[in-house]
Amino acid sequence: QVQFVESGGGLVQPGGSLRLSCEASGFTFNNHAVSWVRQAPGKGLEWVSEINNRGFRTYYAPSMKGRFTISRDNAKNTLWLQMTNLKPDDTATYYCARCLGQSCAIYGMDYWGKGTLVTVSS
Repeated sequence: QVQFVESGGGLVQPGGSLRLSCEASGFTFNNHAVSWVRQAPGKGLEWVSEINNRGFRTYYAPSMKGRFTISRDNAKNTLWLQMTNLKPDDTATYYCARCLGQSCAIYGMDYWGKGTLVTVSS
């Protein structure tokens, strides 16, 4: 079955960096665009970033652009999110999600993992 396992979250000070990882299994990884989404405590889901199936096209939410970098290795079925200059507002559980077809924005998401918690605090 389709599975995602996120890792790499933790406590970091404002201005710090973290690299999140997501290992995918149970489907042909290079057939799908994938996204990172997050959910802050008490708030709804927020889309963070997306990368196309081959990894050469990326998209970011405005507040993350320039601070976050999404990447993937299809040979390893792995997705990453490099986060820099973290802010307290970035505190959230981060999930990787599979896009339906080649675009989460157009077609939506159908599977995601259990998430990894990122806490940005001094």
